[in-house]
Amino acid sequence: MKIMAFIPARGGSKGIPKKNLSMLNGKPLIQYTIEAARNSGYINDIFLSSDDDDIIEFCKSLGISVPYKRPAELASDASPVIDAILHALDWLKKNNREIPDSIMLLQPTSPLRRSRHIDESIELFLSARTESLISVHKMTEHPYECLRLKRDGWEFLAKPSTAVIRRQDYKDEFYFINGAIYLVKTDFLIRERVIFIEGKTILYFIDPTYGIDIDNTFDLQKAEFYMQNMYVD
Repeated sequence: MKIMAFIPARGGSKGIPKKNLSMLNGKPLIQYTIEAARNSGYINDIFLSSDDDDIIEFCKSLGISVPYKRPAELASDASPVIDAILHALDWLKKNNREIPDSIMLLQPTSPLRRSRHIDESIELFLSARTESLISVHKMTEHPYECLRLKRDGWEFLAKPSTAVIRRQDYKDEFYFINGAIYLVKTDFLIRERVIFIEGKTILYFIDPTYGIDIDNTFDLQKAEFYMQNMYVD
């Protein structure tokens, strides 16, 4: 099976200007994702999708071939990543390039995701004979303690079947889609125009430390703290 790593890297970002090139523990943020994909035993190709010349030139300096540039209309804050993937697939087809059997979406904002996580998720994906997979980690804030505001007040996000007070008595488990790994068969993505479907997509469980998502400067500082002070291989 040909599996392509699709790395989306827009130049714009509200939280951190030029976020994908922000320095994290001595390296630009995007470099961690490129290295993880390169060190995978299953990824056959790396496809960078960027509208930004600085990002493109940096990735080229790492030896990544970048023959494609994402159109500006697909690189705004409101642009769905699924549209960027579909446009890239159309570009591959028009340019007589090989279409991958499956696509792994690897966002540069997940710098602590490692090649072993990539390979473990692919092995799970292949053994389960499924069409899509997403990475998740256990929620730190339990939904029994989270509120949703309503026009006439508020309500809990989730309620236990019986009254509980202590966290250790909570029976249900809740998980967060952390964005570190999305894996989907190409024909499924084209047919459904989505990467995952509730109840049909399988889950790859990852430790919350490795599932950190960089959205702002505090997230960068937290990731750097993890790298320097905790065991993050």
